[in-house]
Amino acid sequence: MSPAARVTLAHANPDAGAGAVSAEALTIAAQAAAEVARHHADAVDHDARFPHEAFDVLRQHRLLGAMVPVAMGGAGASLATVADICKVLGEACASTGMIYAMHQIQVACLLEHGAGSAWHASLLARVATDQLLLASATSEEAIGGALRSSGCAVNAEGERFHLLKMAPTISYGAHADGILITARRHADASPSDQVLVCALKGDYTLQSLNAWDTLGMRGTCSNGFRLEATGDMAQILAVPFGEIADSTMTPVSHILWSALWLGIASDAVARAKVFFQSQARARPGSLPPSAPRVAEAVSMLQMMEGRLDLALAHQRQRHQHAEMSVSAAFALAAEMNGLKTALSTMALEAVQQAMLVCGMAGYKHGTPFSLGRHLRDLWSAPLMINNDRIQTNTANLLLADRS
Repeated sequence: MSPAARVTLAHANPDAGAGAVSAEALTIAAQAAAEVARHHADAVDHDARFPHEAFDVLRQHRLLGAMVPVAMGGAGASLATVADICKVLGEACASTGMIYAMHQIQVACLLEHGAGSAWHASLLARVATDQLLLASATSEEAIGGALRSSGCAVNAEGERFHLLKMAPTISYGAHADGILITARRHADASPSDQVLVCALKGDYTLQSLNAWDTLGMRGTCSNGFRLEATGDMAQILAVPFGEIADSTMTPVSHILWSALWLGIASDAVARAKVFFQSQARARPGSLPPSAPRVAEAVSMLQMMEGRLDLALAHQRQRHQHAEMSVSAAFALAAEMNGLKTALSTMALEAVQQAMLVCGMAGYKHGTPFSLGRHLRDLWSAPLMINNDRIQTNTANLLLADRS
């Protein structure tokens, strides 16, 4: 066991219960994984390949089970701690950070909506002990990325089910140990009457439909697949997917993605600051022309951090108060939507400012100030559940808000 792993296992987090791992120890372990991710980030991007090396280290430090309760073998980490891990990984390799974030979103859905199910409790325990990697299949041909709509349906045969989903993207699907799949409750159900089906590797087959050759986030390996799954009806979460999406999947996604985007932008701005400082040292007594852009980029990071901290605080409050008025729920949903659209846009703007500071040194590949990968990866941010769609949804929420 490495020194970082020993630190991780040796510190308890009093906020998460006896035996939980401290946030500081988990962050130290994440930094060890990030160093490996950084070393391989360009190769992962160039070859559009899964970041195996980084995930080997994440598994060694048992970080895939970070949010799983201690009683189930996990670290008992909070959402805020997992967001910090996503930021640390994002600073090193966006694809590594995104895969980690998407995995933890699935874990959060199981944690919050699998209560009372022995099958799902067993799966959570396996995520912690066996370090299983979970993916998500929500998009579908002819529906696209409309989260709250499904074409495929669960076909029940006694205590067994069968489903077939034509998914235009399943991020890291070929590398996952399990996939959480959205589907209509039954063949006669409406597109919005959905359930979330948990399928493990032995339960499904994947047939690749297309290659993942994209501008950025290339290491997520988000190919399209023909996904066919069978299993026990017990593998279907009892809670309607609409409730899972509203209370967990959407807010946790927006928080963890935002943390990742903040990490990407933070690394870009850090490079720009070093470049700016070297320019200033070369000409003592005068500020380089890029000085206002550095200040603006740093200010953007601070605003992003503040917005993310506020969202985390409000999500904590939601869990502390089981009962929430309709108006308060609408307001929180609108806030989480705003978090996603604001940070996905602001992170991109911060990196563009950093590029203008670094100039050709940032534009070229292979320099200490190269920012091409940062820009390309962040162009995915406004497209992941398109910002236009989210803004329309937010406007509808605000129409119903009477607070």
